[in-house]
Amino acid sequence: MLVGPSIDVCWGGGIPNCGDVADYSATRHRQDNEPTQTAEAFPTDVDPGDLKRVSTVNRVRSLTGIRAVAALLVVATHAAYGTGKETHGYVGLLYSRLEIGVPIFFVLSGFLLFSPWVKAAAKGSTPPRVRRYMWRRVRRVMPAYVVIVLLAYLVYQFRPDGPNPGQTWMGLFRYLTLTQIYTGNYMLTYQHQGLTQMWSLAVEVAFYAALPLLSYLLLVVLCRGRWRPELLLAGLAALAAVAPAWLIALHTSDWLPSAAGMWLPAYLGCFAGGMALAVLRAMGARCYGFAVIPLALVCYLIVSTPIAGDVGMSPVKVWEPLAKAVFYAIIATLVVAPLALDDRGWYARMLSSRPLVWLGEISYEIFLIHVIMMAIATDSVLRRPAFTGSMMELFVVTLMMTVPLAWVLHRAVHRDGTLGASSHATIPVYANA
Repeated sequence: MLVGPSIDVCWGGGIPNCGDVADYSATRHRQDNEPTQTAEAFPTDVDPGDLKRVSTVNRVRSLTGIRAVAALLVVATHAAYGTGKETHGYVGLLYSRLEIGVPIFFVLSGFLLFSPWVKAAAKGSTPPRVRRYMWRRVRRVMPAYVVIVLLAYLVYQFRPDGPNPGQTWMGLFRYLTLTQIYTGNYMLTYQHQGLTQMWSLAVEVAFYAALPLLSYLLLVVLCRGRWRPELLLAGLAALAAVAPAWLIALHTSDWLPSAAGMWLPAYLGCFAGGMALAVLRAMGARCYGFAVIPLALVCYLIVSTPIAGDVGMSPVKVWEPLAKAVFYAIIATLVVAPLALDDRGWYARMLSSRPLVWLGEISYEIFLIHVIMMAIATDSVLRRPAFTGSMMELFVVTLMMTVPLAWVLHRAVHRDGTLGASSHATIPVYANA
């Protein structure tokens, strides 16, 4: 259902992210062959610069690990829908809300991509160069995406899977330009059965395009070019408020087409949450998993009630998308917050584990491929009718088919978007659902 950024984003003007990224790149080969460590594992007489580097490495690893979790959640919710389990009462709602993986990616995007602007403002240095930023985003996202879109149109040319309105030349153009969601009724015009998750990538790309302008409005216009973090956080709160206002307009008026619920304004709460974490990090704030993860779980149980709507075809009440948008933004921000704000406890260590980091590094490719693989797994491997069978079985078989292909695609298309480049040149941190 979605995609996001990578920590390999290191934009001009001498701004680190780049400092942290350089520290990581210099030790990447050694770290890959050593056990995951935290700063507490080192003796107290270690040079402070080394401790900072280790802290940076562990933060990058844990942020990569949460990408894996988000991608697995997206695959799981699609497996629930593919086997009809989302209709099974409260348990079905719990399954359907696993789509929270998409908002987690959005929060990661907000945090990682806004951080260079925040660091520049805090240090009074030159902000990122927009042209270089945009080019890096294109190189990061588009090569693998174009490969999978073309593959999907080829595969579904030979699949007799009922109505598939996106399987047209205009549909192909729309997907290649990530404009498929900008239509009156997306599901009846351009939705492609093998690319249903790509709506969230269209939202991501819209955020990429809007971020330089948002940064200018927040840091230059609102804060007048000075480091005023409290005012900046107030501006981000106003930005987050755009999402409920947009959803109210969508569900109470005829101003917007039905597909507008999939556009960027409806998800600005999630992106603003990640951007706020970037500001809090620059302010030196800390957050701990033991304090916020239980709260996130409670919020997840609440949003899994009918307060945020069910999965049936009954008319949507205006408070249902509002509740979902608010709770998803809160949950996703809470999940990312300890990792962004230097928690070094059990939560960060768990997400820094080698299997999760490895899956996190190919999570974007998993996101791109898994819907096609799930359809093939259902029809050709498990040989089950749609909306039947075991959710866990479909989830496992899909991953077994998807992960090797995702690894191959990841190796073929370098993380910075160039074919055949060294796999250790930059730092990964992202995917989509």
